[in-house]
Amino acid sequence: MANLLFKLSNVPDDEAMDIRELLSEQEIYFYETHAGFWRMGIDAIWLTDATHAERARELIRAYQLERTAKQQKNYAELVEQGQAPSLWQNICAAPVRFIGLIVAVIFVLGLTLVPFAYLKM
Repeated sequence: MANLLFKLSNVPDDEAMDIRELLSEQEIYFYETHAGFWRMGIDAIWLTDATHAERARELIRAYQLERTAKQQKNYAELVEQGQAPSLWQNICAAPVRFIGLIVAVIFVLGLTLVPFAYLKM
């Protein structure tokens, strides 16, 4: 029976590729599934043999700890060099998106709070 090893939804392509290479190097046999056109399935890496599941999870856990440390170091270097984008720079990079989000928040708050305005005490 197949065992779910690693969900690929919202995973960067380089991380997914590294996981595939790591499993292949360790000769852990796996296969992938894709959610499909309607996104009804699951993007994931599955193991065909349950005997390798714990070893594969440990390899992925170690890889993710290493990747996290590397990404945090890269971000710290960007902040130190002054190249990390600030909140204001992110807003300026996508002003239409920011305005759309503000409008959506106000709309949802309005829908939520308007019924209470008409309550009679």
